[in-house]
Amino acid sequence: MTEIAARQQDSTTREGDIVAALHGRPVVLVGMMGSGKSTIGRRLGARLHMPFLDADHEIEVAHAGLTVSEIFAQHGEPYFRDGEARVIARLLESGPCVIATGGGAFMREETRNRIHNKAVSIWLKADGDVILKRVKRRADRPLLQTADPAATIERLIAERGPFYQLADLAVASRDVPHEKIVDECIDALFAHLVPGGASHSSGT
Repeated sequence: MTEIAARQQDSTTREGDIVAALHGRPVVLVGMMGSGKSTIGRRLGARLHMPFLDADHEIEVAHAGLTVSEIFAQHGEPYFRDGEARVIARLLESGPCVIATGGGAFMREETRNRIHNKAVSIWLKADGDVILKRVKRRADRPLLQTADPAATIERLIAERGPFYQLADLAVASRDVPHEKIVDECIDALFAHLVPGGASHSSGT
């Protein structure tokens, strides 16, 4: 067996071990807008052979195709957050899957407790400059419709960071190939879930 084939076989075995150790629980990605939850979530789901579910998309479907920005504009943030909590509660009952949540979802204690009890959570931790670079060309971020989006991002990071830190795991989201972030999510899950996984992931 070639070295590349051996590494691929080891990776497949580790991913299978992670799925088995989840015992049917979802993996939930939390973090700021622009941290890559949807992008990484799709790839992580593919690696683990688990479906990917996007909470924001599910909310839009439940509102006859209105976008998140339109729901904010028409109904206000409290209404949106209530609906978001209901959608996430439903998604957490979906069995093995990868779920991307909205940036503010983990702030709600009820939702945070549900995720803690029913899933394994990963905080995709991104710096403000990385987030701004990713979202500045998009007009569909209702919380960034301000005179100074950079300052708004830093304020949101300061407000939300202490809550994101309550996630089970944290992986740095930065400007590297997406598969590298997915690999690090796999490493973190393996170390967290599989007996002896921490020493295996560290190469010792």
